[in-house]
Amino acid sequence: MLYPPNIRSGPSPTGTWRPDVARALQRAIPSVQAHNTVERAWKLYQRHLRKKRDEELQRKFECMRRAMQELEEIDPALFREANRREDPRARSAAEVEMLKTCSNAEKRAIESRVRGLFPREVKVPTDTPSKEGWPHEWKPFNRPL
Repeated sequence: MLYPPNIRSGPSPTGTWRPDVARALQRAIPSVQAHNTVERAWKLYQRHLRKKRDEELQRKFECMRRAMQELEEIDPALFREANRREDPRARSAAEVEMLKTCSNAEKRAIESRVRGLFPREVKVPTDTPSKEGWPHEWKPFNRPL
């Protein structure tokens, strides 16, 4: 058994029911009105947090929308390329041929990678460089060699 019962803890370490919960709650919050006031205050606080998050997201979205409008005015070809939808499962003929020569682990790595994202195999940038430096010989799996 993962959590064997004992006299002190009961059937599980977290407990399912305690007979003194009602008394403990009554001591902490003596009246229904006080409990309702605390609940309303908590919900009001949560609403304010949610409103702040929504305003921040709206501000970021508006900045992104303005940047995309400016990109469309400056360079329509670059705008189209930035908004082009790509099927992540589609493979070029060269990639299909290269996949035939890969091991199963390499195939899984290629198929699990989302295109356009930073490769997982490369170390995450940090404030201080690594002792080994940048892996200049590193090549991603999904490019034909």
